Amino acid sequence: MNGSRLLGRTYLGLVFLFLYVPTICVVVYSFNESRLVTVWSGFSLRWYTALAGDEEVLSAAWASLEVGVATAFASVVIGTWAGFVLSRFKRFRGQTLFTGMINAPLVIPEVIQGISLLLLFVALQGALGWPARGLFTIWIGHTMLCVSYVAITVQSRLASLDESLHEAAYDLGATPLRVFFDITLPLISQALISGWLLSFTISIDDVLMTAFLSGPDSTLLPIVVFSRARVGLNPEINALGTLFIVFVTVGVVVNNHFMLRRQRRRDRERTQSVLQA
Repeated sequence: MNGSRLLGRTYLGLVFLFLYVPTICVVVYSFNESRLVTVWSGFSLRWYTALAGDEEVLSAAWASLEVGVATAFASVVIGTWAGFVLSRFKRFRGQTLFTGMINAPLVIPEVIQGISLLLLFVALQGALGWPARGLFTIWIGHTMLCVSYVAITVQSRLASLDESLHEAAYDLGATPLRVFFDITLPLISQALISGWLLSFTISIDDVLMTAFLSGPDSTLLPIVVFSRARVGLNPEINALGTLFIVFVTVGVVVNNHFMLRRQRRRDRERTQSVLQA
């Protein structure tokens, strides 16, 4: 038994090392003084200073944040509606087509989706003169890609809810809209936050869709990083990666803190209601 437990812990430790050692190396070498990213020559903040003066990277990072935030909000709104329909309306005309359209971005290769949207936008621009490829077209492509993830997350959360809560609200005279905003949304808030963070991460990280839909004046951060990595590793990229790691880590920790605190509050309220009954 002890041998099996030791073997399991060893295997788990090796998996974590395989996953996180590259990330740790990025953080460590972001403070390297040498221009060679794999040769340590001393502690320095020179690459963070160089990054602060790199207008191309800063402009691309700001544009990526704008598109990522817009994509996350749009995906949550559309994906929540789609997940609610899939969960609550079991049978309706066109259900198979609707389900297939929601799940299609999950199984269709992203390169095919990028080419399809590119051809669509080129045809629309030729016929109507709109839209020109840029941040708007990238936002549409990223939203199409992320809606499916939010819809599935919300659908799975709605499937686990207690229907008696909604039935009690309807019996007390609440309208469907009031039930949705006062009962359903608070109960699925964790799924919405998870979907928002997932959509934001996918948008920030996307290269293929961005490459197909970007214009000459709308280069996002993944494209800049990829183009620089092709000509040689740049220590500035390590500094940039470290900043993103810190940003994402803080966001995840804060999100988990509030989710755990809300769950503890719900558990206390549930316990108090049982004791009072």
